[in-house]
Amino acid sequence: MTTSDSLFARSKKVSPGGVHSPVRAFKGVGGTPRFMTGGAGAYIRDVDGREIVDYCMAFGPLILGHGNAAVKKAAIEAIERGWSLGTAEPYSLALAEFITARIPWVESIRFVTSGTEAVMSALRVARGATKRDVILKFDGCYHGHADSMLIRSGSGLAEATEPDSAGIDKGTLGGTLVAPLDDEDALNAIFAKRGGEIAAVIIEPLPANYGLLPQRLEFLKHVAALCRKHGALLILDEVISGFRLGFTGAAGLYGIEPDLVTYGKVIGGGFPVGAYGGKREYMELVAPVGPVYQAGTLSANPVAMCAGLAALEQLADGNVYAQLERLGVELEQQLGAIPGLTVQRVGSLFWPLLVANAAPLRSLPDLKAKAGKPFGPVFHKLLDAGIYLAPSAFEVGFLSAAHTSAHVAQLATELRNALTAAT
Repeated sequence: MTTSDSLFARSKKVSPGGVHSPVRAFKGVGGTPRFMTGGAGAYIRDVDGREIVDYCMAFGPLILGHGNAAVKKAAIEAIERGWSLGTAEPYSLALAEFITARIPWVESIRFVTSGTEAVMSALRVARGATKRDVILKFDGCYHGHADSMLIRSGSGLAEATEPDSAGIDKGTLGGTLVAPLDDEDALNAIFAKRGGEIAAVIIEPLPANYGLLPQRLEFLKHVAALCRKHGALLILDEVISGFRLGFTGAAGLYGIEPDLVTYGKVIGGGFPVGAYGGKREYMELVAPVGPVYQAGTLSANPVAMCAGLAALEQLADGNVYAQLERLGVELEQQLGAIPGLTVQRVGSLFWPLLVANAAPLRSLPDLKAKAGKPFGPVFHKLLDAGIYLAPSAFEVGFLSAAHTSAHVAQLATELRNALTAAT
């Protein structure tokens, strides 16, 4: 029995499935989850002291790599001053000013502790602003585990919906419509029938929670135009893409200005931070200024605020993004030359799909029609070779500023070997 086997057996006695977030249980790949103790640069370290090249990067926050010196220094100094205050403090002000000075559509911002909380709050603001109750989301976009977002499409024009989780009350189902990605006609039909009821449309501008499904710019602009036409707010969920595709995220990359935007992951430098922000007229509906209530004991925690600012300060000049794009091109070229593999990539986000010549995939029907080889055996062969991808065929990979061309070449070599062995 390995050390991880022993720890997992103990964990299952005290926590559901032995984990605190489902994908960590390795259910999608089989076997025992590897218990990790820390990381440095591009490497994560397991309980037996083995250094493994990490392409999961805490599922996205660690764009600068593990243990970035400036982020570490800022967090330690914050802890020494006082790690939880529960008052107004200057640290969230500094981070808010840094962001609002550089992102034109974020005129005001509120910090919370997770992406789920940010989305939940932004939806409440949209309902408060429009006095409407219905939210439209897209099949294949994940927006956290708030009840109203754990719903995907059923049959027809999003008229039949079903939850992705037990424990969601039936009354919640009627407040969420679900449209297919990459389908203007279906979206037009939904708005023609229900447009006057829709408070907001929420979309990942780069869907990255069910594989990586880059959308056509024309489709994203069509979504924005329908929102304007029908008086619905446009919410861009940039929990993953925000501050990763560039400082202004996918909104800046694609030139689409949202009414509200949600952030997480990179914004906290690896600490628990979420945020929602947008146009001042909507954000000033939030208490204590307006009637939309939202609060949090640990919101704008000073350690997380200082760590987040230290991370964003290293990203603001764009040099890290240019470095990541160069490395991403190398990765796409090298992985794209492997037989039986398709790579979808945008910036430092990549998704190796075990299917030959499948790109571009933009929607769940596309994905389901291209079922590939089982991912589990390939994942474990990579892990044995010293490479860690997220333990699910549908999770994306992340490059960081700590990765090098040598790391990418190693991934290409070992992935080629793993696919050959799985044939």
